[in-house]
Amino acid sequence: MAKEDYEIVIGLEVHCELSTKTKIFCSCPTDFGGEPNTHCCPVCMAMPGALPVLNEKVVEYAVKAGLATNCNIEKNSKNDRKNYFYPDNPKSYQISQFDKPLCYDGFVTIETDKGEKQIRIERIHIEEDAGKLNHDDYGRGSFVDLNRAGVPLIEVVSKPDMRSAIEAESYMRKLKSIFEYIGISDCKMQEGSLRADVNVSVRKKGTEQLGTRTEMKNMNSFRSIVRAINYEAERQIEIIENGGDITQETLRWDDISGKTFSMRDKEDAEDYRYFPEPDLVSIKLSDTYIENIKGNLPELPESRKKRYLEEFGLTEKAANFVTSSKYYSNLFEEAIEICHNPKTVGNLLMSDIARILNEREEEPEDLKFTGKELGELVILIDQGTISSAIAKKVLEELFNEVKMPSDIIQEKGWIQISDEGAIKEIVVKILEANPQSIIDFKAGKSKALGFLVGQAMKETKGKANPQMLNKLFLEELKK
Repeated sequence: MAKEDYEIVIGLEVHCELSTKTKIFCSCPTDFGGEPNTHCCPVCMAMPGALPVLNEKVVEYAVKAGLATNCNIEKNSKNDRKNYFYPDNPKSYQISQFDKPLCYDGFVTIETDKGEKQIRIERIHIEEDAGKLNHDDYGRGSFVDLNRAGVPLIEVVSKPDMRSAIEAESYMRKLKSIFEYIGISDCKMQEGSLRADVNVSVRKKGTEQLGTRTEMKNMNSFRSIVRAINYEAERQIEIIENGGDITQETLRWDDISGKTFSMRDKEDAEDYRYFPEPDLVSIKLSDTYIENIKGNLPELPESRKKRYLEEFGLTEKAANFVTSSKYYSNLFEEAIEICHNPKTVGNLLMSDIARILNEREEEPEDLKFTGKELGELVILIDQGTISSAIAKKVLEELFNEVKMPSDIIQEKGWIQISDEGAIKEIVVKILEANPQSIIDFKAGKSKALGFLVGQAMKETKGKANPQMLNKLFLEELKK
C-alpha cells in the first residue's frame, strides 16, 4: 500500500502556563527566569509537613479558558494526585485532576482547505508544572531548578479529530490566539508557556478502529510540531508496510536530525495510580460565579472576525489573518484609529510585517512598534509622500528601531519624487537608453512598460511616484 492509502489521526494535549502572579499552591512568584532555585519555598520544594493552598485565580483562569472554548463547566470538581517519579518532580507526584476536570466537552473551530472544521475538546484541567533539569555541558551531571515547580498550568486535551499536521498547527494556533485574547497566558512558546504533547497514529483509510499511538512530549514550536507529525506518520506507515507492529511509547523529537527517538513505554491512566488529593478540599463553583466570568470575557477572535468583515469590509482571508493573534488585532485597531484605512493596514500585516517576522523567526508579540507608527506609515503612503517600495524599507527600519516613519524618511532622504517635471526628465532618459523596449511596446508586448517603470524606479532608488511614472511613460510611448 502507498502512503496515500493511510489516514493520520492526531490528538494534542496542550499545556498552557497561566499568568498568575503566584504559583498554584503557594505564594512564590511565577516570573520566568531568575537564578536557579530562587523562586521556590517549602511547598513547591515538597518539604515534609508543607501543605498546599489552592490559588483561586487559577480556577478563574481555567474557567475562562473553558468558556472561551465552548466547554461545560464542572461545578463540583476536585484535585487528584498523579504519581510518577522524575528527578524534577520533587514530590514524586503531581497535583492534577483526574475524573472531575473543571471543564469538559468543548470545541474550537479551525479553518481548513475544505472549509471550517470543529476540533472537539475532551477536557481542560488544572495542574502544577514540574521543575526543570539543567544538563551540564561537559557531561558531569544534571542540576535541578525548581523555579518552575508549582507554576500553574491548564492542560487542554483534544479528541483525536485532526487528520494532518496542518490541522494540528491550526488548532494549536487557535488555542494560542484564544488564550492571548482572554489574557490568561503570555503563550510564549520559546519560554515554555505553551507546549504540546502530540499523539500520532495511522490507520488504513475507511477503517474505524484507531491505530496504536505514540506520544511526542513537550513540543514548543509550530514548525517542530508539523515536522514531527509528518515524520512520525511516515515512520509508522513504513513499519506497518514491512509487517511490523507499532509500540505504544513516549518519543523524543530531535529537531536537528528531524527524527524521533524512544524514551520509554507510554503510560496509561492506571499507571499513575490517581487518587483524590487529601490536602485540598473540593472545588465548588456557583452558577453566579460562572456567569460573572462569562459576562466579563473580552471579545474573542470569531466575534472580532465577524465585526471586521462587516464594519471594515476586510476580505475573509484578511479578517482571518488579522484576528489570528491578539497582537495583530490590537495593532490593526490602533493603526486604523489614526489612518482610517483598514484595507492597507490589513495588507501590510499580511504581507510585509508577517514576512519580516518570519524571516527573523519572531512572533507577533515580539513587535516593538505600535499602531501609532503603523498608522502614520499608511498616511504617508496614502498622501503619496512615499511609495510602497519605500514603505517596505521603513518597516524594516521600524523592526530595528522604533521611530516615527516621518522621521525615518527625513533622515534617509526617502521622500517620494512627485514633481512631474523631474519625473518626465527621468522617463525621457530611460526611453533613450532602452530603444528596444519602445519597439516591443509598440509591437504589443505589455511587459515592456513594466520593465521601463522598473528601470526608472531603480534610477530613483524607489523614490519616484509609480502612478506618475506609468502615466508619463504611456504618454511618451504613444507619441
